Amino acid sequence: MRGQRLVAALMTALLAGCGPAVATSDPVPAAVGPAPERQYAVGMRQFTLDPDGRRPLPVTVWYPAQQSPAPSHTAGPGPAGPGPGSAGPGSAGPGPDRGPRVRPGAPFAAGRFPVVLYSHGLRSLPALHAALTSRWAAAGFVVVAPAYPRTNQRARAFTREDVRNQPADAWRLIRHLVRLGTRPGDPLGAHMAVDRFAAAGHSAGGHTTLGMFASGQPSPVRAGIVIAGGRMVAGLSRPLAPMLFVHGSADRIVPESIGRAAYARCLGPAAFLSLAGQGHGEYLTPGRPGFAQVLATTTDFLRWTLYADRAALHRLPTDATAPDLTTFTTRSLPT
Repeated sequence: MRGQRLVAALMTALLAGCGPAVATSDPVPAAVGPAPERQYAVGMRQFTLDPDGRRPLPVTVWYPAQQSPAPSHTAGPGPAGPGPGSAGPGSAGPGPDRGPRVRPGAPFAAGRFPVVLYSHGLRSLPALHAALTSRWAAAGFVVVAPAYPRTNQRARAFTREDVRNQPADAWRLIRHLVRLGTRPGDPLGAHMAVDRFAAAGHSAGGHTTLGMFASGQPSPVRAGIVIAGGRMVAGLSRPLAPMLFVHGSADRIVPESIGRAAYARCLGPAAFLSLAGQGHGEYLTPGRPGFAQVLATTTDFLRWTLYADRAALHRLPTDATAPDLTTFTTRSLPT
């Protein structure tokens, strides 16, 4: 009954354009179930939101899937790495750690899973972030990644100015997902915990993520992860929800000072993972320095904020630590 009331309240908040208050001391309500203790197989599906509308959104979804009895191909739709001018990281390349195998159309694993909306950077695509998003799915999250209409790698009329419109696109997608969660038998909606959303993004996708948290206003999105981002694109953003910032100290595209300034504006719990000498996203490629720390820290941050996993919260400083490579600072995190 409590879960039904929470979903109903979230529906009302999302469709009205506002949300319930988020406490700042320990903002995580009790989860429906405990955080998974195993890795899942990963499935992938795609759909387009508002295909005939003014701003259609192709969406890629990675999700926990049932184990396959036979080997399958490695994943990620689209190219295996970033295209020319891409602001996003490449997907897993050759090497010992290629990440989970992704099976398009694989059956969902049993249960409902928290949802992470992931936003790409300029001239990028959801597929180019599969190294991270597929691993989050394997950890027990449904990851939905839109291709924004005017900033993706294949946009016919590319313009960086359109980033200011992307927070609204992201909210439109979240409202759609919440509606799917109320439809009996919907193959995607039946496996999403639509009372547990987080937003994440890289570069301009990080700006988009921050833009989803209006100035000091409560938000039904429980947490945000801003990677190599932090510029304000939709007004002043002073998040109440828990926020994690990841930034390279030598980033010349979005200087670390931009992320630090956004971190300082947070009104709720916040953490900042800095990678010494790193640029705009090489630490998002498996096998590169910093990838293991970024993956562990972001995954445990999501486990804490979306599954109420207190052990994951306590692991964050250890996750983020790599001598001579990382610096981890926090503000107002629960103990």
